[in-house]
Amino acid sequence: MDRPALADFLRRSRTRLSPADLGLPDGARRRTPGLRREEVAAQAGMSVDYYTRLEQQRGPNPSPQLLGALARALRLSGDERDHLFHLAGQQPPRDRSVADHIRPGLLLILDRLWDTPAQVVSDLGEVLVQNAMAKALWGDSASRPADSRNIVWRWFTEPGARALMPAEDHDRLGRSHTAHLRAVAASRPDDRRATRLVERLLAASPEFAALWAEHDVAQRRSDVKRILHPVVGELELDCEMLVNDGGEQRLLVYTAAPGSVSAERLELLRVVGLQDLARPEAARP
Repeated sequence: MDRPALADFLRRSRTRLSPADLGLPDGARRRTPGLRREEVAAQAGMSVDYYTRLEQQRGPNPSPQLLGALARALRLSGDERDHLFHLAGQQPPRDRSVADHIRPGLLLILDRLWDTPAQVVSDLGEVLVQNAMAKALWGDSASRPADSRNIVWRWFTEPGARALMPAEDHDRLGRSHTAHLRAVAASRPDDRRATRLVERLLAASPEFAALWAEHDVAQRRSDVKRILHPVVGELELDCEMLVNDGGEQRLLVYTAAPGSVSAERLELLRVVGLQDLARPEAARP
């Protein structure tokens, strides 16, 4: 681990960004250019103290997961992401079948959707990054354990994951998750991440095992979702999907019909923001 070079690279990457690059307000006048340390830490889902120690050349060796989060927070290119890993004494991920590095251009689109829930999800169901509205709608995925950041795993193994969906939609959604995973796993038979996810689901969920045995195959595309939000009430949202070139990542954008009750409630959710408002963790999807 090259601590001086790592600290310098983090500082320079931070100072070249502006709050607007991340969809953040400028706030008070800044004495120095770029993002503040606390803004980078918040974007990466880590403590300010930990990030500060990295910039001061005294932090512990960061994990690959944390390095990936920092690369996304600092809007690094693929080459820059690999450089960050090398400086930290880690090998960059070489499994390109499920890319967890998000192109800066896609992150820029996400940041511009300040009034609309949007998140980037891998084709295996891993939530990679969310904007503030998506966190207000679904809960903050970055605060959960690694397994619980996967939508499919959470749906079939954590009962509270279904609390935001009407009971009459559960069967359709379970079948959709299973059929999509079947299509992705079949397209990449040598991908250990896909195989391992299927194996674990088969062992953990009889419901998933029964649906898997039906051998339905269907890629997820645009959809209409009904969401029972505990603060603003029921929402009916169109889910539009923008797929990256390789197909491994999807930008999901949730919109309401203009002038509808759902549009009014979505605006209320924007005002409420990320306030918890007694929202139990078990009820988050």
